[in-house]
Amino acid sequence: AERDLSFKPRFEDRADVRLRFNANIGNVFKIDEKLDIYPGLSLGLRNFGGHLGVRYFFTNGFGLYTEFSAPFSRYDSDVVGYEYYNNQFLFNIGASFNL
Repeated sequence: AERDLSFKPRFEDRADVRLRFNANIGNVFKIDEKLDIYPGLSLGLRNFGGHLGVRYFFTNGFGLYTEFSAPFSRYDSDVVGYEYYNNQFLFNIGASFNL
């Protein structure tokens, strides 16, 4: 099967806006203060989901993080095509700055 590469997703298909709530629990488990574990919830325009992340600060202002997130509930039960962009399991790695 040949794919039609001329058809591209619109901006609305790729974009989402979310409110995120984290519970920074690294100090609750009394682990190294440079290490933080944070579960959380996100409420977006396309779904309601959760995430679990780990962040490690090498210095007071710079660290790295990794995070897993997944939707718990999709607002549209018939998700097809590009609507999957914001309704799937995600794995992120990135830098974290303490300003």
